[in-house]
This record gives sequence, structure tokens and C-alpha cells, in this order.
Amino acid sequence: MLPDPPVLSVKDLRVAFGSVEAVHGLSFDIHRGETLALVGESGSGKSATALSILRLIEREGGRITGGSIRLGGEAPAEITELAPAALRAIRGDRIAMVFQEPMTSLNPVMTIGAQLGETIALHRGLRGRAARAAACAALERVRIPEPDQRLGQYPHELSGGLRQRVMIAMALICEPDVLIADEPTTALDVTTQAEILALIAGLQRDLGMAVLFITHDLGVVSEIADRVVVLKDGDLVEEGRKADLFAAPKSDYARELLAATPRLGDGSPAPLAGAETVLEVRDVVTTYGGGGFFSRRAPVTAVRGVSLTLGRGETLGLVGESGCGKSSLARTVMRLVDPASGEIDLLGTRIDSLDAAALKPHRARIQMVFQDPYAALNPRMAIRDLVTEPAYLHDMVAPAGRDAMARDLLERVGLPADAAERFPHQFSGGQRQRICIARALSVRPQIIVADEAVSALDVSNARRVTDLMARIQREEGVSFLFISHDIAVVERVSHRIAVMYKGEIVEQGETSQVLHAPRHAYTRRLLAAVPRADIAPTAGPQVPGGNNALEGRRVPVVTPL
Repeated sequence: MLPDPPVLSVKDLRVAFGSVEAVHGLSFDIHRGETLALVGESGSGKSATALSILRLIEREGGRITGGSIRLGGEAPAEITELAPAALRAIRGDRIAMVFQEPMTSLNPVMTIGAQLGETIALHRGLRGRAARAAACAALERVRIPEPDQRLGQYPHELSGGLRQRVMIAMALICEPDVLIADEPTTALDVTTQAEILALIAGLQRDLGMAVLFITHDLGVVSEIADRVVVLKDGDLVEEGRKADLFAAPKSDYARELLAATPRLGDGSPAPLAGAETVLEVRDVVTTYGGGGFFSRRAPVTAVRGVSLTLGRGETLGLVGESGCGKSSLARTVMRLVDPASGEIDLLGTRIDSLDAAALKPHRARIQMVFQDPYAALNPRMAIRDLVTEPAYLHDMVAPAGRDAMARDLLERVGLPADAAERFPHQFSGGQRQRICIARALSVRPQIIVADEAVSALDVSNARRVTDLMARIQREEGVSFLFISHDIAVVERVSHRIAVMYKGEIVEQGETSQVLHAPRHAYTRRLLAAVPRADIAPTAGPQVPGGNNALEGRRVPVVTPL
């Protein structure tokens, strides 16, 4: 029996931005009911390929310079030759796409119902009550609770996981032949990620659609893919079944990706004994909203009586789901948000009640590295000014000395000196995060709060950034409060771990104890949700003295609390 023809066939695809070719002759097929994972580092051509399939690359300043993109089925079409009207008929109907960041993909001034209604009216011709019923059914399909209420809400009123479910509902309204999922779980915590992956897999089974899943997370690949295409610098370097890639990768680049992928059970730094306490948080409570004379909403408590300590030269990993209060705690520690009650002791000084003037000299002692390095850097400022600005504001460098300081800081984070004259948009995501670390180091801090600092980076860049943090810690004794939803990364860098749930620390202790003998049901639930890439032990370096007891084992799933 002959195999079914592919539902999507890409042959010798070439994509360019100006004079630079980003994709060099890429070819692959996807069949009905199959999931093909497109894997590679930032800049490898993954997203350019996805945008080209929908001919959205032209809106991003790129163009298809050669090759074929053929949509199969009862009405086959050569996408590269379609007129604009025919393209609009296919987009969202026969091919749909789920983007990485739903907040930037959804219109912030339109309700969820209005945005779903646009797609329903365009492709299904329904309006009024019929369109609302179809929108409600679409939200029910992706298991959004209280769907009728959600139709009247705006994107900012939903959590990240719910927004991503809305995007999936919108993509699947017309039951497309092909779903393109471009990093749909990168910014989500492990439990929400597991729910989204299970949702996509279940809907795929129900609808029989083909899925092109774009990701840099090989743990996700191990959970969802049938076949894998590995890209590097726009070239296909390896293609094959998922099991073959993990068991015996053929290319050096695939082996490098596997080696850089953090695995739960690879080991953690040895606990520090007798380290001086540089940060102590005692019974801190943080609330938002309420209190105003005209306020109709009760205040929301984001942090509930949290206590923790951080030693000199130590990394404390803080993990938990989105909305659990991790970032609120970080902002409170930084005094970007004032605590409602409790005490914050920074190097022997209570800073929880200091006014702005009294707090300023203490800000140099504790710095923050944010999740999105592009949003954290002023796009109009040269790197020289960006990395030296904190030191200049704290009178730690004279104007004449900023050039020399910038060169030194950039060298310390592994960037060339001539980077000082460039601007943020001229760097990759990993390089921009290095610039943010250089900026934090300009005031010689004793503590750095890293809030999801590597969650948006591919595995290779994330490894380079965490290795850089470890080197800075060894050489300068800097302490890190490392916040992340990637538990395998947290294990690799943390001496101790604190687990946060609904604003409270429910468990904390040495990394090996928390991950290998968790006491709290919520910790076990987090561990159960971690994707496990079945990577051969020889694929990557082992941490000296590491404990691999978790390798290949799934922690029993615990009923959600």
C-alpha cells in the first residue's frame, strides 16, 4: 500500500532578508496526524520557515526567493504562487498558527469574544448569536473554564496559560489541515506547559491534523514529536525519527544541542556551609490594589508571609507556577514594590521601610536581570551607555571613564569591545542577556535577582548564560536569587531551592533533597510535569558528583491542589 501523500510539502525553500539568506534550500514533508518538530538555536531559521509557509514572512521584511510550499488535500495549492485573496482564504482555515507570545498576538483593546468572532465570521460566515455559540464551543474545546464569561474579558485579564488556550481555540475553530505551533510553551511554567502539550496532542488525535511544532526545548520534543528536523544557520543538518535522534544523533550539532539540554537528575552544586547571610526576608506580605476611596476591588495578596535567606556566594532557586508570586516576591525584595508587612534585611540593614533617598545607596548592592532582555534595554541607547548607566547614576564612574568601563564589562561577559558602539537590536537574545548581566555588574553588586533570565533563550544560549553566572559567582562571590519555571535549569545552578505556591513557600531545602525526596504534594506535582528528554547518558557532560537518580524516572502525578 502506498503511503498517504503529505498534507504539507516544503521543497528547496529559500528565504532572504535583504541580501542575507536565512533559509538555504530546506525540504520536508508532514503527513496527516503527524507531528514534526523543527529544532534549532535562535537564528537557525525556524520561525522564518513557519512564517514563510503562511506567507507572513513578507510582513517581517523577508521574502521567499526560491522553492515550493505545497498544501495537499482535496484542493491542493502552491502557496508561493497564491494571490492575496486566496492566501487570506487559506490562513486560519486550512493552515493555522499559534505564536509564542499570545499577549502580543491578541488585540489588547478587543474582547476575547470579538477576536474569535472575526475568525468565525470570515471563515464560517456566522454572526450574532450563532457566532457567539461557536466561540463559546471553541473555548470549551480547549478546556477554558466559564467560557461564556471569558468571551467578555480582555487579554490582560487572563493568565498566560489561558491566553495561549485562547490562541489555540482561535487556530482550531475551522479545524485546519495543518497547525503551526511556534514556541507555544516557552514562556509557560511546567504544569501549564504540560497541560498545553496534552491539549494539542488530544486535539490532534480528534481532528487528525498535521502539526509543525517549532521549539528549542528537546524535553518538549521528546513529549510530542514523531519526527524531528534540526536546523543550524538556515541549513538542515539532521532529519529523522525522534527516537533515533535521541539515541544516536548523526550530526555534531545535534549532539551539542543534546549536551546543552538540562536534564532533571544531572546534579547540582554542593551546598554551602557557614556562608554569611547577605539577604534575609522575614514574614513578607505583598498586596496589590484596593485601599483607594473609589476602589471597588478588594486587595489581592500576592505574597503571603514569606521567609527565606540567601548566603554569600550562594544561588537560591525559586520555582512555582505562573501567578504563584515569584516575580512579586522578587520585586518586593528589590523594593520595586513596597511590602504590606514583614522585614527585608540586606547586608545587615533593614530596607523594607526606607524612603527613596535612603534606599538609593543600597540599590547598588542588589541588581536585577529580567526575563526579556530586549524589553529591558532602551533601544535608542548605545550599549556603552546602557551597561555603564547604573554606575554613572551611583557616582561610581566619571563620564570620561565610561568607555573603559564598558569595554571591561563587555569583556567580562564574553562580548567584543566594539559591541559598545552598537545598539540592542543588533544582538541575539543570548547576547542581549549578557549585556543585561554586564549592566548589573557595573555597580559591583553582591546580589543579583535573575527573574526568568533564561526562559526565553534556546538551550545553547541558556547554557552559556548560566555558565557565565556560575563563573561570576566563583570569581566575585555574587549571590543569586534565581527564579525560573525550568526545574532542570534550577537544579543545575542552585545550591538550595524554595518552592512557591499561591504566594507561600511550601517547601525549601538543599537542591538534592527537594528534588529527590520532595515532602510537599505540590513539589511532587511540579516534578511530575517536567518533560523528560530520553537522552543517552553519553550525550552530554555529567556534573561532577552529580546524582542521576531521577534519570529516566517519572514522578507519580499528584492530583492538582
